[in-house]
Amino acid sequence: MISTASARRFPPGPTERYNPSHDLLTWLNNQFDRFGSIYRASAFGTDVYVVSEPEYVDHILRTNWQNYVKGFAIKRIGFLLGNGLMVSTGEFWKKQRRMIQPAFHEEAIAALMGVIRAANLELLQTWTRAAQQKQAVNVTNDISHMILKIVLISIFGEDYEQVAPHFSILSDESTRNLQFAETFRPLGKKVVEVATERRKQNRIATDMLGMLMAARDRNTDKGMSDRELVSEIMTLIVAGHETTASTLNWTWHLLSGSPAAEEKLHQELSSFQDTDSPAMGELAKFPYTRQVIEETLRLYPAGWLMTRRAIKDDQLGDYFVPAGTEVYIAPYLIQRHPDFWQHPNQFDPARFDPAQPNQRHPMTMIPFSAGPRKCIGEMLARIEMQMHVMIIAKHLRLRCSSDQKVELEAGVNLRNKHDFIMTPELIQPYA
Repeated sequence: MISTASARRFPPGPTERYNPSHDLLTWLNNQFDRFGSIYRASAFGTDVYVVSEPEYVDHILRTNWQNYVKGFAIKRIGFLLGNGLMVSTGEFWKKQRRMIQPAFHEEAIAALMGVIRAANLELLQTWTRAAQQKQAVNVTNDISHMILKIVLISIFGEDYEQVAPHFSILSDESTRNLQFAETFRPLGKKVVEVATERRKQNRIATDMLGMLMAARDRNTDKGMSDRELVSEIMTLIVAGHETTASTLNWTWHLLSGSPAAEEKLHQELSSFQDTDSPAMGELAKFPYTRQVIEETLRLYPAGWLMTRRAIKDDQLGDYFVPAGTEVYIAPYLIQRHPDFWQHPNQFDPARFDPAQPNQRHPMTMIPFSAGPRKCIGEMLARIEMQMHVMIIAKHLRLRCSSDQKVELEAGVNLRNKHDFIMTPELIQPYA
């Protein structure tokens, strides 16, 4: 508890309130330029601390994480997904996290390698035909559909064909507003239908839905209710689709504008044998591919903003944090912070070369958050992204059209306002 008046020092910040009609990311960035790595502002009717100092971020997300619950942004997500892992708190969150964790163990992810490969080979064939015919492709749309297919097969397994048409809204509709939520939420009934039919048939499945249906709380030996199951499955569908698809979209855009990085990637992948699914351990043999993905995550983190709310009074360095204060942590600002990164707005995968010394604070790179509430699906997402880049870049390069614009849309995820339309070119034919 912070009690002395001398300790109640508040960060500097703008006197003007944030206007919700303006772009929030642009506004936050402008205030960062004015006030630095911690500032106090008024936004959405409440006091907000915007924090980009790694030590403060570490305190909020790891050291004193139990004093900070999810902030205002989670209300919109909760309306869409229910009380799933992204939204839940306290003992209920701990229970659910323990029950879901086995679905993301290395053995479970390894079992999905064939699914990931097959979906990417299907996409490769489509883009190869376009290259042969010198036709452009909608990279944003195609990747979105491909990742959604992987997510739905991973979750529903043999029931994929039954549920896939209902969830196509995720790839067909890019807007994430109230109308989208009202259309998406009722799809939870499909989850219940599949689970109910499996129980009637006494069918045990090894897909993610099957694992969650079989999971039991270690203290009570009870499984999830249908309502809990729906919330968690809907969360896995949305989270598993949005972050991965967005990152790969940006990856191709960045590679198209960096011939040197693109050439280095192609050289590394010349030794990649894509005739069969690689073992997970083999992925480490392609470090530059990982560097490309990491640099994309740095420049365009899909989860560009995390919000927390202080439960009790706290202290961040010299600054007092009153209970109830909203705290914004923007990976986009941190990962482009000029104090932590040389030429921060430049695409340079070499900065993640494992052979180079790294003196950066761990909290300067947090595309999947950090601490106990770090994204549970990070390993799966990274493997999906690496396999996609390896399979496609082995055979193709993608060229942006000359008038392609980058206009950031900082909604729930960081997207480009316009689909990326690109022209694939053959490097070597796919047999």
